[in-house]
Amino acid sequence: MQDAAQRLKNLAEQLFGTRLPVRLRAWDGSEAGPPDAPVLVVRHRRALRRLLWKPGELGLARAWVAGDLDVEGDLYAALDEMAALIWERPDDEEPRSLRQALKDPEVRSAAKELVKLAGPALPPAPPAEEMRRGGRLHLHTKGSDKQAISHHYDVGNDFYELVLGPSMVYSCAYWESPEAGLESAQHDKLDLISRKLELKPGMRLLDVGCGWGSMAIHAAREYGVSVVGVTLSQEQAAYARKRVADEGLTDRVEIRVQDYRDVRDGPYDAISSIGMAEHVGAERYLEYASDLYALLKPGARLLNHQIARRPQRDESAYEVDEFIDAYVFPDGELAPVGTTTGLLERAGFEVRDVEAIREHYALTLRQWVRNLEARWPEALKLVSPGRARVWRLYMAASALSFERNRIGVNQILAVKTPESGASGMPLRARTWND
Repeated sequence: MQDAAQRLKNLAEQLFGTRLPVRLRAWDGSEAGPPDAPVLVVRHRRALRRLLWKPGELGLARAWVAGDLDVEGDLYAALDEMAALIWERPDDEEPRSLRQALKDPEVRSAAKELVKLAGPALPPAPPAEEMRRGGRLHLHTKGSDKQAISHHYDVGNDFYELVLGPSMVYSCAYWESPEAGLESAQHDKLDLISRKLELKPGMRLLDVGCGWGSMAIHAAREYGVSVVGVTLSQEQAAYARKRVADEGLTDRVEIRVQDYRDVRDGPYDAISSIGMAEHVGAERYLEYASDLYALLKPGARLLNHQIARRPQRDESAYEVDEFIDAYVFPDGELAPVGTTTGLLERAGFEVRDVEAIREHYALTLRQWVRNLEARWPEALKLVSPGRARVWRLYMAASALSFERNRIGVNQILAVKTPESGASGMPLRARTWND
């Protein structure tokens, strides 16, 4: 009889219909697969039950988060090898479920053997780190958005400090070169946004999704503006208020725990929305754009910094990423940049500049992964092992997605152009780079 690793390899190749690009090591110590390939370690047969019942990304994610699966060696290399098998399969070549596999005479015997190998028939419960909810029928209400934001951000400020570094900026940095430090690149991103908005002393800035206050502090300290920052995270708000006080900026920066839909003290001279709009959702995006438009003075600017996905041939068939939705950004949705600019224009904005910076996000994520891996034992004292594993996988996989052009990130500069048509924009574009 073949050992566990060889049986796993055979069945995986039958289910996926292609050669397995990684080497397998099973819980019994057996190995199978290409000798020089990254090693996927199946630490417990429980992983098989997760994959048999949820083949594809979610089953793999559950096994990874639970510690039933691991990678020995370079995580990026393993994910790169697995990408074509899991994330980049054609839409009509999804992995077959256990029920479908058992109907195929070619794999029935191997599948039945693996079922015996996996143990009890029922699948294990999902890891505790998975978002629990009753369904996706009522997305992006104020209550559901608050719950989703809390799941993602209220995991401990100390953990975010470890990953993000002193800047505490949780969005794509702006790199002069790959050798530039993370702190310098994040400073440059905040300053770029400030210049695009043409911030000046005495102006009022609304920072939507203000996070830990980095943009608000930068704008107030460096450009003399008054800032209102809003977030749905209690932990972020408490941290940001302390930073504001430590900087001596309480007279110029107000941090609120507030939904952007409840902001009523406009008009503002500028709005920054940095890495927040991914949480809005397709059904609410026009409402989001219209709300921000209404909060601006005529001639004022919006800087919308947002991750985008590549458009699909059939947009109606788009589905959210199962791992991201369950463990990272519950209810988050990505849209093509063309869709986003179209909705901003429908809300009344004039889109004046779009800067694509996806390579910058890959560099940022790789640095965050380095930070996490360098302080892994400390991270495990701050959050559960499963939560730390979620972040390591999410950030490494996202870095590869940006590098492979599966997703991008764009800074969209839009103006609430008055009826006169005087936008206030310079005749030559991008003077902020001078």
